[in-house]
Amino acid sequence: MLTPGDRVAVLSPSYAAPAEFPAVHERSLERLRDEFGLAPVEFPTTRRHSTPRERAADLMAAYADPAIRAVFATIGGDDQITVLPHLDPAPFVADPKPFFGYSDNTNLLNWLWCHGVAGYHGMSTMVHLSRASGVGPEVAASLRAALFTGGDLEIRPAAEFREDELNWGDPIALTGSVPSLTSPGRVWHGAGRVVSGRTWGGCLESLHPTLAVGRWVRPVADYAGSILLLETSEEMPSATAVFRMLRDFGERGLLEQFPAVLVGTAKATALFQPRPVEERQAYRDEQREAVLKAFAAYHPEAMIVFGVDFGHTDPQWVLPYGGRMTVDGIARTITAHY
Repeated sequence: MLTPGDRVAVLSPSYAAPAEFPAVHERSLERLRDEFGLAPVEFPTTRRHSTPRERAADLMAAYADPAIRAVFATIGGDDQITVLPHLDPAPFVADPKPFFGYSDNTNLLNWLWCHGVAGYHGMSTMVHLSRASGVGPEVAASLRAALFTGGDLEIRPAAEFREDELNWGDPIALTGSVPSLTSPGRVWHGAGRVVSGRTWGGCLESLHPTLAVGRWVRPVADYAGSILLLETSEEMPSATAVFRMLRDFGERGLLEQFPAVLVGTAKATALFQPRPVEERQAYRDEQREAVLKAFAAYHPEAMIVFGVDFGHTDPQWVLPYGGRMTVDGIARTITAHY
């Protein structure tokens, strides 16, 4: 566990958004200092577009520095898979400090998982620490549990959520807000039992390339009994694409390893690909049917919970990755063990 005053690395292991939107980045650093009492430390590539080898060097330097006690990603991106071949596992295994990120950072979370290092799925600094409305209570509570207190935290469903976005290139991004909508709520499938296990998974559009290249994929038996975290991004893949990606998981023998699956509230609109509010739930419904179709073919006994507030949604819970969670289908509760 960390203590106030500890130094934490703030890195851009995928897209260097601080290079394009420095004001948004600065606010996120202020909130790390003022609201969490941490001392953020930037590295050479935090604010600079750089090569995969350079970003890997910063990751290794952060893990090799004993004064750094946690590592945060500023945001995701789309090429982190090219960073992984340049990483030496030694400093990560020697000092397995927590890493926080999601989206394209699924690549690094999986890489760490394969080397026995747990992390946390969620909380990109520029997304969740820069909003004019402040740090959301779900992010704050789960981040404090992960960093400072440990213990068990119930991952409660949100009554309202937000999925519209502000353009960081517009000054209103630092002062404005987006509308809250009624949450689509959770849908339980195959409930009636309790599953506890360590977690694995992440953003589907990042997991699928990992399987395609075949690096840092362990034998299927190593995933047995794990809880699958599954969510999609602002790319908004079609239901057909989601089914086909999960079918590939099934053909590898992966889907049958997971007794429980948590599916994040699917993002159904994006800044540069907006969708009318009245059409968004249909997208989520179609995605749910695609997931159910895949599991019906490869693991019909799985317990699946849709509409969990993690991943590309707001509010967002920061969930253990490689750590443990409990899905109680009888009580209809989800608990993270930090």
